[in-house]
Amino acid sequence: MAGNVVELTDETFESTVSDGAVLVDFWAPWCGPCKMLTPVVEEIADEYAGKATICKMNTDDHRDAAVKHAISAIPTLILFNNGEVAKKWVGLTTKDDLTAAIDETLG
Repeated sequence: MAGNVVELTDETFESTVSDGAVLVDFWAPWCGPCKMLTPVVEEIADEYAGKATICKMNTDDHRDAAVKHAISAIPTLILFNNGEVAKKWVGLTTKDDLTAAIDETLG
């Protein structure tokens, strides 16, 4: 993963999303729209370094968290606030939508 993006595993998922504002991008290497979203997620990770945690989770390699959060299509992004789901996007979304939600969560 590039720069400030955290690569999550089933083992690190719960402990990571339980602390503050955490955006998780559920993706897979074969997913075209996921690849289109990657530069946006990386930009957000750089812009919010130290304020919010930006993560990617490969659903091919780590299925448990994806099943727990009912990920039925990718890309799916979930914004957590101290472990609680604050917002969820299924499919492609814009950087503006993501950053607006993160800003709102950060208050």
